[in-house]
Amino acid sequence: MDTRNFGATDIKTSAVVFGGGFVGGLLIDADDDTRRRAIRMALDGGVNWIDTAPMYGQGKSERALGWLLNEIDDDPIISTKVNLDTTRLNDIAGQVEESLAASLELLGRQSVDVVHLHNKITSTTQDRDISVDRVIGPGGALEALEQMQRQGLTRYIGVTALGDTACCTKVVSTGRVQSAQVYYNMINPSAARVAGYSCSGQDFSGLLQACRDHNVGTMGIRVFAAGILATDVRHGREIIITDDTDIPSEEARAQDALRKLGMDIDDNTPHGTRAETALRYVLSEPMLDCAIVGLAELDHLSQVLRAANAGPLPLDAIAALG
Repeated sequence: MDTRNFGATDIKTSAVVFGGGFVGGLLIDADDDTRRRAIRMALDGGVNWIDTAPMYGQGKSERALGWLLNEIDDDPIISTKVNLDTTRLNDIAGQVEESLAASLELLGRQSVDVVHLHNKITSTTQDRDISVDRVIGPGGALEALEQMQRQGLTRYIGVTALGDTACCTKVVSTGRVQSAQVYYNMINPSAARVAGYSCSGQDFSGLLQACRDHNVGTMGIRVFAAGILATDVRHGREIIITDDTDIPSEEARAQDALRKLGMDIDDNTPHGTRAETALRYVLSEPMLDCAIVGLAELDHLSQVLRAANAGPLPLDAIAALG
């Protein structure tokens, strides 16, 4: 598997990052032997980064990763997240410190490589969403994360670039973050397009260019659209995290895109399985440094490794999608 520069950091990331999240759920729900085999298989296949968060299984993902790492000699890149309670924004620094300390304890580490803010970023604070001013302003989330960086608890800091596109763009344009997790897949590639791009679903146009302009490392998230691109089988974890869309419309767009690429009655395209095709599409985007993949079983990981080794889709396939 190829490795890429990650923004302006000294990280050399594998094209694919092992995702420890809820939608795939392997680190959360699988038995211990499957977890061990998955981590070993991923590392042997060239994956050098594992992404997790306190919210993934309410600590189960971080806890599992902690004992799994303790059993091996490898030292992969590790990233986790901080999710702020927006009813307690009078002490953002305290929340960040407490959250990261808990994560480090579960992971069994003195520090991590990257910590991302997990909250969506919007113009006003509401529910779990945090206002952009509370992120970049005095006493805000970035200030608290920078303090963790100065203390050596994380090498780099970043954000999950979800919520309001203009607000996310404003944050990555500050020059204060080194990483951004960006929504990008075959049915909504708008983050890589210029402003004014017409798409179904939330418009993230200009976001990846802003990251590129400010040397922010980029991680593609939801590359399978919560599994909708990978399979017609629904597992109940297909949670929509963007605006202006729903599951039926995502399913329709997925079918349309896959048909354009020649999907046959066995759900394969000339470029691999549905999942392999979707991942190869994401790996074709030069403004994305890596793609986080959610996994539920070992066969999913096999498909991911095949896709990563096959590399980007041919140019004619990209053109067919428009």
